[in-house]
Amino acid sequence: MGGKADQQRFEALWREHRGIVLKVASVYARSAEERLDLAQEIGAQLWRSFASFDERRAKFSTWLYRIALNVAISHLRRESGGDGRFEPLDEGHLETIAGEPAAEPDERIGALHTFIGELDALNRALILLYLEDRSYAEIAEVLGISATNVATKINRVKQKLRGQMTAATTIGA
Repeated sequence: MGGKADQQRFEALWREHRGIVLKVASVYARSAEERLDLAQEIGAQLWRSFASFDERRAKFSTWLYRIALNVAISHLRRESGGDGRFEPLDEGHLETIAGEPAAEPDERIGALHTFIGELDALNRALILLYLEDRSYAEIAEVLGISATNVATKINRVKQKLRGQMTAATTIGA
């Protein structure tokens, strides 16, 4: 296979899975403009790397996540000269993440997104994949860590989140 056939195959896979790229960009970029730039940067890297994709070694979505997260984490590191805070998610942004129209914004969802935005790059990737209902084995493959380590990290993040949500509820009461 070569040239035009590769391009057509890539374009078909891109159309089918581009939501993953948008979700990754939404978690790692601050503003709407930056999210679009990051999504384009990820798309370009996916195309440059497409010749190395081997469907016998990994599902396309797993391969895509690995590249998208690597590009996003590199982007975050370049941009981290700022305060590291992220622009609050607006309703349209929540719709992009959910893949469907969002119900009325809920304070708990906002708190969850704030919490995710405060995580380090690896834990942010871990939670993104977890919220996408990826298996521990697939998360481990994408992140290059063991499935046991995935389980441990997810439990730690959940405990930290529970603590923050309980504190927020107590403060708000």
